[in-house]
Amino acid sequence: MHLQFPGPWSPLLGRLTLNAIPYTNPILQGTFVGAAVIALLVVGSVLYFKKVGYFWREWLTSVDHKKIGVMYIVIGLVMLFRGFVDGLMMRTQQVMANGPHASGVLGSMHGFLPPYHFDQVYSAHGTIMILFAATPILTGFQNIVVPLQIGARDMAFPYMNALSLWLTTAGAVLVMISLFVGDFSAAGWVGLIPLTELPYSPGVGVDYWMWAIQISSIGTTLNAINMIVTIVKMRAPGMTWFRLPIFSWTTLSTNIIGLTAFPVLGVALALLGADRYLGTHFFTAGMGGNLMLYTNLFWIWGHPEVYFLILPVFGILSEVVPTFCEKPLFGYVTMVAATFAIAGVSWLVWLHHFFTMGAGPDINGFFSIATMLVGIPTGVKVFNWAFTMYRARITYTVPMMWAMFGLFLLLAGGLTGMMLAIPAVNYTVHDSVFVIAHFHCMVLLVVAAAFAGVTYWFPKLFGFKLSEAWGKVFFWLFSSGTVVVFAAMFALGFQGETRRLDWTYNTAWMPMLLVEEFGMLLYCLSLAAFAIMLVVSIRDRAKNRAGADPWGTSRTLEWLTPSPVPFYNFAMTPQVNTRDELAWRRKHGLENAKPDHYEAIHMPSNSGLPVIIGGLSAVWGFAMIWRIWWLAAISILAIIVCVIIRSFDKNEGYHLQPGEIEAMERDLATGMITSEQPDRSHNNAIHAEAH
Repeated sequence: MHLQFPGPWSPLLGRLTLNAIPYTNPILQGTFVGAAVIALLVVGSVLYFKKVGYFWREWLTSVDHKKIGVMYIVIGLVMLFRGFVDGLMMRTQQVMANGPHASGVLGSMHGFLPPYHFDQVYSAHGTIMILFAATPILTGFQNIVVPLQIGARDMAFPYMNALSLWLTTAGAVLVMISLFVGDFSAAGWVGLIPLTELPYSPGVGVDYWMWAIQISSIGTTLNAINMIVTIVKMRAPGMTWFRLPIFSWTTLSTNIIGLTAFPVLGVALALLGADRYLGTHFFTAGMGGNLMLYTNLFWIWGHPEVYFLILPVFGILSEVVPTFCEKPLFGYVTMVAATFAIAGVSWLVWLHHFFTMGAGPDINGFFSIATMLVGIPTGVKVFNWAFTMYRARITYTVPMMWAMFGLFLLLAGGLTGMMLAIPAVNYTVHDSVFVIAHFHCMVLLVVAAAFAGVTYWFPKLFGFKLSEAWGKVFFWLFSSGTVVVFAAMFALGFQGETRRLDWTYNTAWMPMLLVEEFGMLLYCLSLAAFAIMLVVSIRDRAKNRAGADPWGTSRTLEWLTPSPVPFYNFAMTPQVNTRDELAWRRKHGLENAKPDHYEAIHMPSNSGLPVIIGGLSAVWGFAMIWRIWWLAAISILAIIVCVIIRSFDKNEGYHLQPGEIEAMERDLATGMITSEQPDRSHNNAIHAEAH
């Protein structure tokens, strides 16, 4: 909170000194104690129950797409909680610091957060929610569901899949370390130029922000390659393009965006890094650079990134709605076309983020129209979901309730987005919290779909359903909190409240600020309900055991597998006969059909190298942030050594023999869980090349 100066440098520790640890800040003292207690409980539990080997073998070194997906979602949920706490701090600060005569505590003139600390909080909030909460959660769903939906054993590149996870984790770790060592960026989640340049931010906050995003974005790019190849090359026999489930279509389109957009972000951050570390002037207006170059590069990535998040959400809704309407999805072909239309138009709208920057009416007009065009394919999707629900026998389970709430948020965010697409309106409300409320409608659509996906696919992964009763309590508290907070925020935007205020100077805003704070209280209660839901569900798991299709009306291929899904996914590669394969088999009485024989299955071997490379990447990022050059050199050399070791690794996996598969399928039929791989030593592993 106080490192807004270059400070000393030493060959051993770079810029790192004891003063970098904000041990005098009471807020961070409490945060550190809480984090330490949680860490001790987790580590202590693992040691007490002697699960170190289990976690290393089954999770940390796993290349199983389902376990990697679960770890992505866990990381995303942890970061979602951290981002929520940041949001709670901002809302509380604005209530406490309303008006010029508001008192202050904890050393703050108004409220409880000094301005520089408040700047870091809102910068971390945006960065975390977009890149370290929403992105990992949706990537997790893609990892879990897509191979099952297309009838594949795993991802095309299992090792690279694990590497992508641990690079993302390394970025999240750097964000969390910035809480306790140094500070975080105070230049907003977008990295407002020139605030991120060295003269304006000589501390390490911008470096934490920059390297965390840079490292994690490499993981996201690798994952995009993996997803595209998996969908194109690994579909089961009969899984033609127009039999592909909509979620797999949206995954394909979103990862095409990811593959082409994230390198642009990498270039923008690399140029910023050159300015900060090498003394170049790409973005410094006074030295021949151009501030708007960064703004364009960032938003050329940034707005496709919005659809990188939204398209998988549309895919989740397209799986949940038909299941609980007991009908095929209306307008399948138009849904696919709309998906790729949205992905294409996403590259033509970035300038609407800075209509106020002085571009001419021709440029503003073009981007205004392009932005409005997104509403056409999005409207197609909304009408298709509506027609799917028309005259359907809707079952209002928890996943369906989240899906319905997601549609409400899509309408609220979409309609206000159409308003903001008009340059004249945008000029009026551009820097107000109206824009924040609009954007949060879209981000909370992602959250709603994430909880729909969690409750929908949870029994498929873990073999038991989550508590419906507590799930509905959680839903109503969370959805009510969302409506209360952001209805008030839309109103405050029209009343003229601008963004990023560490104190709110207009006392007339106080009623709506209090309404927002009440909404945050509802959010807090919803978190308690979520925790109770998990505890009750685990306690009652024996009586809530799930079969292959726990909902009874599912339609796609993943629901043919036992629950929980065995590590090999399918005992025999399925033959796909139609679009909604499970619904077709159920209609013809074939959903429980068993093969008359089994064939050997090739499986990839676990590897500890991805988690090691991820750890070394976090160390390298930390060393670069603090300019500890010897540590940066050692860690990058160690990463290169790991890559070389991997290149000489001749272990190409092993084969499950027909007898083993038959025995495991027999165990599954009696209720035994075989989601874990059998323990195979290196000497007993059967290499694929031998067969």
